[in-house]
Amino acid sequence: MKRYILLILTIIATGQLFAQTANIIEPDPVTSPIHKSNLGKVVFIGDTIALEKLRQTDLLRSFEASPRNNIYMRLFLANSLTNYQHTLNPALSVEQLNKGNFQFTFYVDGKKTYQENLNKGANLPAVKNTKLTIGVPLISNREEDSWGRFLWNRFMNHGGEDALTIGTHLLKIEVRPYIDISALKVGDLIAEGELKFIVPTLNQKDVALQPIRPNSGWPVSTDVFDKKKIMEMNGMIAQNRLKDITSVIVIKNGKLLIEEYFNGSTRDSLHDPRSVSKSFTSALMGMAIRDGYIKNEDQTLHDFYDLKQYKNYSSKKDSISLKSLFTMSSVFDADDNDDSSPGNENNMYPTGNWVKFALDLRVDSTKTAGRQWRYFTAGVNVLGDILNKTVPGGLEKYADEKLFKPLNIKNYKWVYTPQHVVFTGGGLQMCSLDYAKFGQLYKNMGLWNGKQIVPQSWVKQSFSKQLTLPEDVVGKGYYGYLFWNKTYTVNNKPYETYYCTGNGGNKIFVFTNEPLVVIVMATAYNTPYAHPQVDKMMERYILPAVLQQ
Repeated sequence: MKRYILLILTIIATGQLFAQTANIIEPDPVTSPIHKSNLGKVVFIGDTIALEKLRQTDLLRSFEASPRNNIYMRLFLANSLTNYQHTLNPALSVEQLNKGNFQFTFYVDGKKTYQENLNKGANLPAVKNTKLTIGVPLISNREEDSWGRFLWNRFMNHGGEDALTIGTHLLKIEVRPYIDISALKVGDLIAEGELKFIVPTLNQKDVALQPIRPNSGWPVSTDVFDKKKIMEMNGMIAQNRLKDITSVIVIKNGKLLIEEYFNGSTRDSLHDPRSVSKSFTSALMGMAIRDGYIKNEDQTLHDFYDLKQYKNYSSKKDSISLKSLFTMSSVFDADDNDDSSPGNENNMYPTGNWVKFALDLRVDSTKTAGRQWRYFTAGVNVLGDILNKTVPGGLEKYADEKLFKPLNIKNYKWVYTPQHVVFTGGGLQMCSLDYAKFGQLYKNMGLWNGKQIVPQSWVKQSFSKQLTLPEDVVGKGYYGYLFWNKTYTVNNKPYETYYCTGNGGNKIFVFTNEPLVVIVMATAYNTPYAHPQVDKMMERYILPAVLQQ
């Protein structure tokens, strides 16, 4: 009888064994002691530590959130991602399985806060196919280019920030495999881990409003505003939950209302707001047209260049207007938001002549002039070259005498092209209060101290809705003459603004129906959170604090 039962159990066990799906690819072996003792776990580490040097004592049980502290996540798996995916659909090839990835689920204090199916490109096929341990940064002041940091930022932007308030929380992460061929299919749990996440009480000096010191060059406003809202914003910046912000300036009715600096920045700091300076190019063109050096924005490249001397000549190039370059709607084959575009600005910088780079580009036959908006930095540099050729003494001298001196802007730095012409596509550095002067100049419809610096008609054209912006680029909005347009909503009321914007989250906002100019300077270059966090600052803190409700 015992032999009979043993035989039955053997048959059942054998049947279960053969019922399991065999691996589709050979994974790496588990050799590390730390790996063996943490199979199926997500662990957290305070620094980059090589697997062979990692010890159990290095694994964090708690983490205090502060700008100086880093946190790295490591997955210890019992099998490779591809093999886990294979069990979901054994008919798929390795290449098809590689189109899936990990699903991450974040819990805070037992509540599901965020879930994401990680983009298929977030891990190389070699990692998916064979690796059983994967480490990435989640929070890091080293700013590694890692999917882990981007995943964490998305979690924070979609519930994490609101859940991880001041105090002690339990953060839990669950990991599952997913495939997405014809239909999404998610597998069982393959790793999980939890951590005590401490958000410390803020130091009051980091939260307190910064007094406006004398000699700002601005009259100081006595208007009342919600100081608590600005203090809340300061706290978010101090906790590094609003990242890399360097200054916030609010001008109301032409007077300085709020002046806040962060992360080592001061009143005298020169900021690099990248493409914010494109809007200065627009102002200078309007001034040059008024002064008679350029007829109007409808002039074409044919009036300034012999385009037959450049590559890929087409008669369509001759008819490209200055206006189409101002509105990012020319027919050049260029798109800075497309890495594969021939005219992408990243292809321009290594060349020896940035104007030639732009004029050598072919025409995109799918484009209709003035219809499709495609961001084109090299085209703005061409506008700068045209200005430099036509205004007396060159563009740098003209800008200083006609724009900066009337605004009493003395301390600034240009970026230069390889031909040592000022680069009008980005990088004009100033202090925050001087950027505010430019914003107030446009709020005044080009008037400053009783003098018309920029023609009023040009300001109106700049503040016009020439083209609708693609929503996948910036959300709903419009584009004028190198100025952007959008509408914020606060307490169910719309507040329209035209604004200058640049990489890193740098902004000059000029509100159309409110007496407000707002400056936000930041250094969050090439990060996914740079611009969304400024929108959050405007809608949650700055506008609610200063609007008359």
